[in-house]
Amino acid sequence: MQPEKREHPAEKENLHPRSKHRERYDLQQLVATLPAFAPYVKVNNYGDESIDFFDPQAVRLLNAALIKHHYGVNDWAFPPNYLCPPIPARADYLHYLADLLATSNGGKIPRGKGIMGLDIGVGASGIYPLLGSMLYGWSFVGTDIDSVAIGAARKIVAANPTLTDKISLRLQKDKNAIIRGALEAGEYFDFAICNPPFHASAAEAQALARRKLKNLGRKKADQTTLNFGGQSHELWCEGGEERFIVDMVRESAVFATSCFWFTSLVAQESHLPAIYKVLDKFKAHDVQTIPMGQGNKTSRVIAWTFLNDKQQKAWAALRWKG
Repeated sequence: MQPEKREHPAEKENLHPRSKHRERYDLQQLVATLPAFAPYVKVNNYGDESIDFFDPQAVRLLNAALIKHHYGVNDWAFPPNYLCPPIPARADYLHYLADLLATSNGGKIPRGKGIMGLDIGVGASGIYPLLGSMLYGWSFVGTDIDSVAIGAARKIVAANPTLTDKISLRLQKDKNAIIRGALEAGEYFDFAICNPPFHASAAEAQALARRKLKNLGRKKADQTTLNFGGQSHELWCEGGEERFIVDMVRESAVFATSCFWFTSLVAQESHLPAIYKVLDKFKAHDVQTIPMGQGNKTSRVIAWTFLNDKQQKAWAALRWKG
């Protein structure tokens, strides 16, 4: 006997109001956009079209279809086992960032090629520069410690000619640095974004992946299965997320007048006190914590600036009024 058909909400209200993903996915529309996605769309036990979210290739093609259909990005392909970012969540970060910039610009979102972002850890997918350029016309410098990731992201940008003059990608040669070495002399950024490694070790990352698979109802949680992929440096670093962001704050203080807003995702709320403490130590002028809803979980963006009120007004007048 077939289970009773599920009722689905009309909108995903936890996503940003400007999100293109608040309505339920139209999978047939996505198949029409990306025919390679078709074999992964099947009718589930509830009579709904869906995909197997345990299948990394299905997840990857779903997101490739989303970014092509909603943002016009073609040939979004990168090597297997690199992190496949969820498009709706990554777009939300950028929407909330746009709102933050607007608060320093008389309520108007700064748009266009002259707005420059620094993406720390751009990854093989190049996701934030791609979405930010398509959504708001922003330009980006993306950095990464992985030469393979930089090469893959460059191929995606090259396949989308409208973006080639907006996105620049650089290899971060110092694997112990976050911002240091990424900026060139005389560069100024309107914002920096970062999705830091969450875990403190590979074992911790695998343990969480197994728990997630069990919670989703998979009887056998294979320790090698990560439906979103990810290289080791994308998933974990010594000290985990908290240590990474604390180090990022310390480095950002050296570039206090080179960037208006420094920002980072913070997945674990318990990490905030240590981050606030170091921000206070280095005398950040303003700190904002922006809540975000992502699927069944909540996350947040922490943003800080060292610019005082006078400097902020001068920056906006010079760079955002054109």
